[in-house]
Amino acid sequence: MNMRTSTLPKSYHQAVLRWRDVFLPDYSFLIDNWEKHFPTDPQFELCAYREMGMCTEIECGDLKGKPKFLKASEMQPEQAHHLFGAIRAQASTEFGSIQQHRLTLARAQEEEEQFWILRMMAEELRHGYQMLHLLVEDDWSSVSKESTSEIFEDILSMNTGSHLLGAFNIDFDSFVDNVVFCALIDRVGKYQLAMQKISAYQPMAESMPQMLREEAFHLAAGVVPMRRWATAAARGETFVTMEVLQKAINKWLPRGLEMFGDERGGGSNVRMGLKPMKNAEAQRQYYEEVEKMVRDINLRYLRARIENLTHGDSEAVIDRILAGETVEGVRREDLIHVPHADFFRRRGVPAFRMTGSQGETFTSVPDYLQHLIRTLPEAYRASRDYKDYVVALTQVAEGTMTAEQAAGRMPTLRRVAGACPCSKSVRWMVDEPAAVAAPEPVGQPAA
Repeated sequence: MNMRTSTLPKSYHQAVLRWRDVFLPDYSFLIDNWEKHFPTDPQFELCAYREMGMCTEIECGDLKGKPKFLKASEMQPEQAHHLFGAIRAQASTEFGSIQQHRLTLARAQEEEEQFWILRMMAEELRHGYQMLHLLVEDDWSSVSKESTSEIFEDILSMNTGSHLLGAFNIDFDSFVDNVVFCALIDRVGKYQLAMQKISAYQPMAESMPQMLREEAFHLAAGVVPMRRWATAAARGETFVTMEVLQKAINKWLPRGLEMFGDERGGGSNVRMGLKPMKNAEAQRQYYEEVEKMVRDINLRYLRARIENLTHGDSEAVIDRILAGETVEGVRREDLIHVPHADFFRRRGVPAFRMTGSQGETFTSVPDYLQHLIRTLPEAYRASRDYKDYVVALTQVAEGTMTAEQAAGRMPTLRRVAGACPCSKSVRWMVDEPAAVAAPEPVGQPAA
């Protein structure tokens, strides 16, 4: 593994450290306890990694086989515009994830799981740093009217409610959100990073391998606790039940599906060599992977419920249960499932369709809202985000707003007053003081 590391120029690096001190105040605690919790892993370092020796030819699209671009100025304007938007959005998601996780980090019941999430937050900080490094080290003036400092400041000033992707504008309600978010939303991140690993922009492609290695840990920080909770629930513990897990999956999976973009799009990115798959194909593969994850959790639940059930037998038994049969007291309703891909969507082709979690169709808004009462977490339904969704859904159903118009307004989480350290009025970038010339010695002529 041939890796090159680098850091941002001092003023930019210091800006990220100031942001970290506000939104990741437990960072020093993590570093002090790193060896205790991650004894076999290298110490965390806040820097940008580049993997050397990667493919230097464009791997897909109209320019396949031609040399990859080293500078944004070498790219076609449309390519550079798409790429700039992708880097900016990626940076926004990394910082946005930290802001969400910090809300409920302290609510973890187990110290180990808390440290897993804390490590994940530090690595998300590094991922954001990596994207900022791409923006700072190149000249993006051909596609952005903002200066580098303004772009940098704008990204660091984003808060929950102003990030570029909807999943990062929703508050967490409990530590269950921390875990399920890792299992579902970070899984989308894995797909995006894997696709960007073949980017026609060489610096982007070289940035992906280390991010993917770190993303694998983020998925584990979600999946492993979910497995543990399901096993404990099967044995009668009531801390995190299968119903609680199901409702959290219902909350986050629709947002994860929307992170791939409109199902009809993505062709431009493939044509320009920035990604190898269109949106619908990547979304489908993601959905199928989530189905496998859920089946694995159900199998662990089943083996904990039914004594002496072998791994081989459990596969056949779970298929019988999913088909509607009750086996030794275990019913289909006791297991978790992947909600229908059209359920609770507000972007893309299924936006604001009243589709139930099992794919059933509703024609009445009140009936659909009663369905959401049964399928979404209670704390989430008390949020502003959910209320905004209900208002938009009602307007779409009444014909006073199109689904496209409603999608453009979702979601926004408005903060009320207060001197928030992440507000637009705060400058994360601090100008270096101008050097002051030493006074001329008395009686000596100036040079």
